[in-house]
Amino acid sequence: MSRMTTHNGADMEDLFAGLIASKTRIKLLTRLFFNPRTKAYLRELSKEFNLSTNAVREELNQLTQTKLLKSERDGRQVYYSADPAHPLFPELKSMVSKVMGIDHVIDDIVNRLGDLEEAYLIDDYAEGKDTGIIDLVLVGNIDQYHLNDLSRKTERYIKRKIRSLVLSRNEYKDLLPKLKKRPRVLIWEANKERPSVPI
Repeated sequence: MSRMTTHNGADMEDLFAGLIASKTRIKLLTRLFFNPRTKAYLRELSKEFNLSTNAVREELNQLTQTKLLKSERDGRQVYYSADPAHPLFPELKSMVSKVMGIDHVIDDIVNRLGDLEEAYLIDDYAEGKDTGIIDLVLVGNIDQYHLNDLSRKTERYIKRKIRSLVLSRNEYKDLLPKLKKRPRVLIWEANKERPSVPI
């Protein structure tokens, strides 16, 4: 899928809403397609979105019937997740990243702030939860002062707060045991055109 000309998260959100009429469906796609390894069950999603279980169930059923989502039973719960085998999976995943504004943040860091080796999304957004605070772990030699300035400017565009932790390669290795216990997605890696598969 070619890159959209706009970097404005709000514009992408409007476009997404124009393509998909159901706000609940957009929430589900955002929640499950950003990190395809995320799984969620009906009541969990209903509580998170503050919607009735019937409203969420109807959308889950439609997305499962079209094979955008897959479901699996574990005991009494049925867990839903994105289906990476679906032909539209790469495009939808890319759109979700743009809606959240993540691609804009990483592009600006890579193009302006020095030597970025890897970028990880952690905590809520790594689980696909659009809570309004994006937590990033950036590995490399990055200008912290200009990063703070860039973050403030970007926040106005994407209407989300950005919190960044900048680490050297050795600092990242030291912190890795703790990071492994938290939701984490590798979203950019040096020498790769596309974001990496979540780990």
